[in-house]
Amino acid sequence: MNPCQPTLRAGDPCAIVIFGASGDLTKRKLIPSLYNLCSYGLLPANFSIIGISRTEWSDDDFRNHLGKELAELGTQPINPKIWDEFRKRMMYCPGSFDDPKTYECLQVRLDESAKRLGTAGNVLFYLSVQPDFFAVIPKMLTERGLTREEGCWRRIIIEKPFGRDLASARELNAKLTAVLKEHQIYRIDHYLGKETAQNLLVFRLGNAVFEPIWNRRYIDHVQLTVAETIGVELRGAFYEQTGAFRDVMQNHMFMLLALIAMEPPTSLEGEAVRNEKVKLLEAIRRWEPEDALINTVRGQYGAGTVDGKPVPAYRDEPNVNPKSNVETYAAVKLLIDNWRWAGVPFYLRSGKRLARRTTKIVVRFKTPPLSIFGSGEKDPVAPNYLIFHIQPEEGITFQVRAKVPGPTITAKPVHLDFDYGQFGERPPTTGYEKLLYDCMVGDSTLFHRSDMVEAAWEAAQPILDAWGNNPPKDFPNYAAGTWGPAGADELMARDQHKWWYSPENKKS
Repeated sequence: MNPCQPTLRAGDPCAIVIFGASGDLTKRKLIPSLYNLCSYGLLPANFSIIGISRTEWSDDDFRNHLGKELAELGTQPINPKIWDEFRKRMMYCPGSFDDPKTYECLQVRLDESAKRLGTAGNVLFYLSVQPDFFAVIPKMLTERGLTREEGCWRRIIIEKPFGRDLASARELNAKLTAVLKEHQIYRIDHYLGKETAQNLLVFRLGNAVFEPIWNRRYIDHVQLTVAETIGVELRGAFYEQTGAFRDVMQNHMFMLLALIAMEPPTSLEGEAVRNEKVKLLEAIRRWEPEDALINTVRGQYGAGTVDGKPVPAYRDEPNVNPKSNVETYAAVKLLIDNWRWAGVPFYLRSGKRLARRTTKIVVRFKTPPLSIFGSGEKDPVAPNYLIFHIQPEEGITFQVRAKVPGPTITAKPVHLDFDYGQFGERPPTTGYEKLLYDCMVGDSTLFHRSDMVEAAWEAAQPILDAWGNNPPKDFPNYAAGTWGPAGADELMARDQHKWWYSPENKKS
């Protein structure tokens, strides 16, 4: 029996073409994810993996290199039977992404995949490449006739960043839709592949107790935090052109915001969900320049200590301008102008070299209109919180109030916790399996549509413009290993709020 033969609904037979096959993403995420799908029975029995990069490898070089990396970076031990079949279906084409000869080689490999390996002419192209090639590769594929759908499908996954501002995003969309149909384009966001992110809709729409209170009458504010302890590492040149706002907030965090705040869709079909995401993103208030400066905070880390070890300032990192004004931290206050959320602030923050690695969504409910416990309150201002732990831990916490055991009535906050351990042992994942699988079965729900991308940039552009016209004068303004610049706490304090993680609040 073929060890890759699925026992559940598997993806469609297809060739999986990875542009940038010698890169970091391929060895750390894509190959381990595809191997995991194979071990779960969700990769089709008839598949091939075709790698393309400038590295001069033979097929065996490609197989041996990624086999060694899989043993080190994979999320589960390698099963020799599965790997043997997996390995035999791997091929390689050396060449530049703008060289027609590369696509001649690819054509030969695709024909071989269809005839010998039964991939039925279906092809999934994964663009794990620099953004400069996002438009080049689809154009070259189209000129070679490799994107034609005649009794088969051809789909392209495009990594971020999708543009660096509204104008460049529109330009890239125009170039892609000139050679591809929208249904062929899968703009990926790996944050949406995480279990807890996918659980947001299930939690909201599958529990009658929450949807009726998911609005401005009962919710005081919402916080989204994406905090990293690492610095820019070897990505200094990239980060100098990007910054924290473009790197994480405009794409990942805006899309998480759309999931948590959008209206219930008419169904869970891809277009129905994406329609509601677009409406939400379009409802984000566009700040005037002066309001953008008041409602946002920028930061850049200086030298400090992380995990007990000294680390350098951003300006001392490799390939970084020693006078750089690029932000490594961003915090913004957003308002959503629709009936559900009018007047409810959404606070987003993301940064590098912070005190702890965490991604969380914190929903703070309004406090009761009257405190009847008086001086017996252990913590009289502690409200109800609903916390979605996205990473590294995955789960949900609901903070409620309860009586402290004893002869008097004294209330204090307690946590009702859910974690994924309650489902029993889960298969090991990288977070990309769900997204790759969805593309193979044609489910676009978790991928971004062109109007979603442009709506997110439209909301972000006034902030970028205000920052561009008002360079920061105080960088660096937070030490590595802290929770960011003081201005971020002041942003919350103006509204009588605090970040869930702050110097005064260290609860997990």
